Amino acid sequence: MVATATPPDGVSAEQVPYGGIASRAIALALDVLLADLIVLLGGAMIALVGSLVGNLELDTFGKLLAAAAWATVVISYFVVFWTSTGQTPGMRWLGLRVTTIDGGDVGLGRASIRIVGLGLAIIPLFAGFLPVLVDDRRRALQDFMAGTIVVYDEKSAVS
Repeated sequence: MVATATPPDGVSAEQVPYGGIASRAIALALDVLLADLIVLLGGAMIALVGSLVGNLELDTFGKLLAAAAWATVVISYFVVFWTSTGQTPGMRWLGLRVTTIDGGDVGLGRASIRIVGLGLAIIPLFAGFLPVLVDDRRRALQDFMAGTIVVYDEKSAVS
C-alpha cells in the first residue's frame, strides 16, 4: 500500500512510498534475529575458550558484563547500519530505507536518537509503533524523535 502525502523537500513529487507497519515489523524481527545471532556466536566462542582454559562460571558481575555486551552489540548494529547505508540487512531485504525528512542521510546523532526512540517504542508493548497506522508519513515514535522517515527503496529490495 502506498501512502500519498506531500513529499518532503528533496523527494520527487510523485507518490512517496512510506514503509508500513508490517514490513517494518518484519525487518525489525530479522534484524533482532541477526544481532542476537552475532551475540550468540561471540558468546559461544568465549565459552569455548573458557572451557579450554578452565571451568568458566559467571558470577553477578559476569552476567552484568554479558548483558552490557549484548546491549552494545545490538545498539551498534542498528546505529552503524543506519549511519553507513541508511538500512539494516532486514530493511534491505524488504526494500526499506531510513532517511531524514528532507531525504538526506541519517547521521550519527539522528541514529543515536532513533535507537533510544526504538527502545522507548518497544517497551510499552510496541505501542510506539501505533502512530504508523495514523500518521500520513507512517512515522513511529523513533521517527518523530529523530526527524526521520522510512521509505520503500525498490533498487535495494532483494528479489
